Amino acid sequence: MPKMIFVNLPVTDLRRATAFYEAIGAVRNPQFCDDTASCMVFSEAIYAMLMTHDKFRQFTPKPIADARTSNQALFCLSADSRAEVDDIVGKAEVAGGVADPSPKEEFSFMYGRSFEDPDGHMWGVNWMDMAAATTQPAMATT
Repeated sequence: MPKMIFVNLPVTDLRRATAFYEAIGAVRNPQFCDDTASCMVFSEAIYAMLMTHDKFRQFTPKPIADARTSNQALFCLSADSRAEVDDIVGKAEVAGGVADPSPKEEFSFMYGRSFEDPDGHMWGVNWMDMAAATTQPAMATT
């Protein structure tokens, strides 16, 4: 069985969050949904579990951070083209998200943009030309 990743996100309004993720292309899997959580499927390997704060608290003793004022993680989805990057970010904005809270990334072999969901969780969307990327020098890190 291939490895899967489940991103668990606390949300303030489950119905609104579910509609937002459906608007950007995720599919709700009703098998793992109830009035406290929505399982949103991006691919066979990537899922986002949207949970009410009460449900999320069942999995951690730590306080829930306000994603509008602090970050604990950044999430990134891959896209098949530059146009798909723009399409996903555009859909996020139309669905109530914030487009491009982070600067756009524009390289000869990579293009990336970002969006923030209604609860403040930040997502990157990136396209990369893997053949061209192998011929580029390594990106500098600090």
